Amino acid sequence: MQSLRWTSELKDFPASGFELIETTTKIEEETLPGYTPETFYPVQQGEIMNDQYQVNSKIGYGATSTVWLARDLIESKYVTIKVYARNKGKEHEINVYNHMQTIETDHPGKQHVRKLLNHFVIQGPNGRHVCLVYEPLGMSLYELECISKNLGVVEPIPRLEDAKPVIRRLLSALDYLHQVPGLIHADLHMRNLLMPGPSSDRISEYEKRVIDYPLARKVLDDRTIYSTRMFPTGRGLPVLCDLGEAQFGNKENNGRIMIDQHRAPEVILWCENWDYKVDIWGVAMLAWDLASTRRLIQDHEIEGIWNDGGHIAELNALLGPPPLEFVKQYHMSWIFWDESGTWTNRVPIPDRTLEQAAADVEGEDVEDILRWLRRALQWNPRDRATPMELLFDPWLMKGMKLKRGCQAPKEYPHLIGVVEVVD
Repeated sequence: MQSLRWTSELKDFPASGFELIETTTKIEEETLPGYTPETFYPVQQGEIMNDQYQVNSKIGYGATSTVWLARDLIESKYVTIKVYARNKGKEHEINVYNHMQTIETDHPGKQHVRKLLNHFVIQGPNGRHVCLVYEPLGMSLYELECISKNLGVVEPIPRLEDAKPVIRRLLSALDYLHQVPGLIHADLHMRNLLMPGPSSDRISEYEKRVIDYPLARKVLDDRTIYSTRMFPTGRGLPVLCDLGEAQFGNKENNGRIMIDQHRAPEVILWCENWDYKVDIWGVAMLAWDLASTRRLIQDHEIEGIWNDGGHIAELNALLGPPPLEFVKQYHMSWIFWDESGTWTNRVPIPDRTLEQAAADVEGEDVEDILRWLRRALQWNPRDRATPMELLFDPWLMKGMKLKRGCQAPKEYPHLIGVVEVVD
């Protein structure tokens, strides 16, 4: 039924001509641990959500949601809708976005954080589901790396020199989050850096292919599970996404955050109140992933459980022992260090330095990035540099052009001779 509010025509999607997958074969979200069909909303291709969005194609899925390309019938534009599983309420993330949108700012980092366009709740057969509406973006850097490696591409993501623009953009985004809405992202990794989306013309071509070559699917009694159709990626630098784990910096924060290999030491040691500086640790770990072909922190998983002891021991090897002040600050430190700050040897310290870990990093500035990393990877959170201090570090600013009158060289005198001043 056509709504008077719609400015776009409905699309007709084929009811035949697609591959039917055997009902006994697990696909997509069904393959994930802990999957229960009743918690997922049974999205149907072509359905109208919230009397505004027509679902086009499935473009992603995860343990808590499925992701769909849709057409905004009122504003005549394409959007991405993330449909969350039941009992996976995203009220916190919505509150975070609402808080951000109430603050007027000209901070340049704001444009580097993904925008929430709308949100609504949809009623499913087994309960209510929160839906978040975003601007369409491309693949994550993690997906880009995985797909490119499978295709035999040697360097699918930026390395060292080419990684600098990505790191600069990320630091600008973090400075915005920290300084304007007062938010800690708390979940920095390559899955949360999404490439720009394609142009509207390319999305229209994508939509036509979806209609001409329908999605393979598995049809069950109570739902249809569609195969994901890879969504095209545009050109440019990635955008920081997913504020689902973001926390307000003016509140007490002591939860378990960050992916295992990126986790800051104060979080590992169950700090009673971590702060913005966990993002500085996170951005350093992410920068390493961009610059190196190997993870900085090795796999310490044992029978499916991350081994914090092995992690702390490796940090001790890479960064040297922490200051005694740090050891005395966290009550879980006694497991690894005694009262004098000496390692207890409950876990062996590996023979691996930061310089040895960087053996595969190629480029002229390896020593500079190691110095930069050490500014961020400090045991004591308050000893870590700020996003702006890292952004205006000589390593990241080398060769950059700044307009005459820019205040950066005055605030950071070490930039004189590193950057080029232009009119």
